[in-house]
Amino acid sequence: MGLHFDTLTAWDEDAWRGAAPIFDEAFAPQGRKTHKMVRKIVDTSAGLLHLASADGVPVAMAVTGFLPELGALLIDYVAVREAHRSRGVGRRMIGYLEEEALRRGLRGLVIEIEAEANAANEGRERFWTSLGFVRTDYVHKYRWVPETYRALYKELTRDAGLPRDGETLFDAITRFHGKIWRDA
Repeated sequence: MGLHFDTLTAWDEDAWRGAAPIFDEAFAPQGRKTHKMVRKIVDTSAGLLHLASADGVPVAMAVTGFLPELGALLIDYVAVREAHRSRGVGRRMIGYLEEEALRRGLRGLVIEIEAEANAANEGRERFWTSLGFVRTDYVHKYRWVPETYRALYKELTRDAGLPRDGETLFDAITRFHGKIWRDA
């Protein structure tokens, strides 16, 4: 399947109309950022909206945020339309995000995943580690959601120097979230 990738640095309502159904399909409304908050990420230059399309139809999306103190890009959300899963679309989207991070002079990627031991979360962790992400042991508890999370990171350059401890990664992730949740 031929995919076309786009990264939006300015909000585009038409592009969001293509991404929103994928976002809504993948993430339950409770605990996730609202559409308004996703727009705030892009409008304030705190991050980017990425789309993957096949034959002009959006099949995957991602929302990323800048972690300047780490020189890294946070993958805040990534989703593939259900009908296109298990076809390598997610892997190709992550490959595109790696390229995008490098184009922007960033040295690594960071993601947080749910830490509770269950089959779904263990499958997600296997996906990320199969892409070269390294799991951290620290388990983080946010006060606004009941789930616990752990950070994974991937260094994209030889001298990336990303912290290897989850607490330091979560300090940066929490600062990013704070900018978006504040005044939302």
